[in-house]
Amino acid sequence: MKQRLSRDTYARIQDGLRARMAAQGFDGLLVDDHHHVAYLSGFFHFPNERPAAIWLTAKDCILLVPALEADHAEKQNTAADFVVYPEYPGIEDAFSILLSKLNPTGRIAYTPATPAGRVKKFEQFAPNASWVMSEIVEDARLIKFPEEIILHREAARISDAMVGAGLKLIRDAMDAGAPLPSEAELARHVTGFGVSTMYAEHEDVVVGQMLAGGLVYTGKNAALPHGLPSAERVKPGETFILSLGCAVGGRFAESERTFVMGQPTDEQRRYFEVATRAQAIGTDALIAGRPCSEANRICLDVIREAGMAQYLRHRQGHGIGIWLHEPPWIADGDDSPLQSGMIVSSEPGLYIPGHGGYRISDTVLITEAGPERLTSHPRTIDECIIG
Repeated sequence: MKQRLSRDTYARIQDGLRARMAAQGFDGLLVDDHHHVAYLSGFFHFPNERPAAIWLTAKDCILLVPALEADHAEKQNTAADFVVYPEYPGIEDAFSILLSKLNPTGRIAYTPATPAGRVKKFEQFAPNASWVMSEIVEDARLIKFPEEIILHREAARISDAMVGAGLKLIRDAMDAGAPLPSEAELARHVTGFGVSTMYAEHEDVVVGQMLAGGLVYTGKNAALPHGLPSAERVKPGETFILSLGCAVGGRFAESERTFVMGQPTDEQRRYFEVATRAQAIGTDALIAGRPCSEANRICLDVIREAGMAQYLRHRQGHGIGIWLHEPPWIADGDDSPLQSGMIVSSEPGLYIPGHGGYRISDTVLITEAGPERLTSHPRTIDECIIG
């Protein structure tokens, strides 16, 4: 499978932005966030002090790129013309080089991701333009093109396989009578599995900020929703969470599951089954047209009605796209409607201090026919008992 989207697909993405720009009265768009740059042109890079940016108008798509990245951009068949600047900070500012060449006028959009200091440069170097902050690119990224959804599906498949690889490492240790792996050892193993799978099964692997990775928590550590992997080992009688994901072609997915080492206690079963029920009901609530905040309420009410509200730490979920956490937010405060073509997580959790955590997450595609889970690793407690 080829990971890199075609130039034709990027032309359609750019044309979609042009239609939005025309509808909102913008004559141009200048974006410097590396996710936006990758989304619009296919140029993936590790962001640093040297800026890269996309200039988009009704006719042009231009990539501003430092000289040391120009060959890299060319190799990626980036869907844009280039303006190359020599070095940073350099004798002349990179955006001065771009904007003096373009001399833009009219209403020009930039996004909230652009630092205020850089906006001042835009105004300085293009004083005849009217610079307006807009979420036009963020809005476009909400709805995935069919070609993007194919990549998300593949990322979901590999994310599930990473969970399976983590379980195999544990079971192999049990069969050999060896010490059970630590959180850090599990994290290293599943990340290596995800990356090696990517290169073994795909052509032209797209490398962005992350190919594969995730978080591993065991026992009491799992009460920390974003705790980092430690030297703590998986232990009989405890629960553990594998929170894993990867990006195929720069498009992400995540698969998170909770497991029990040995037969669960009544207490573990009670927490696990509430978390599972909240995730199932919450996922079914992800219906096109429903406000994100309403889906979140339906999901988390399951936990509240079970008398476990004190163990809530976060929203139901978030959008997934060219980055792992992005709009929409399945949360209080985001009243925007779910739309067909969005991809989101559904991951309510319970976090009990001194005991552990329980979280199940699926990557979910919103369709007119209802929510579709792209991840499918087993999620019920009886399917998640190890040993």
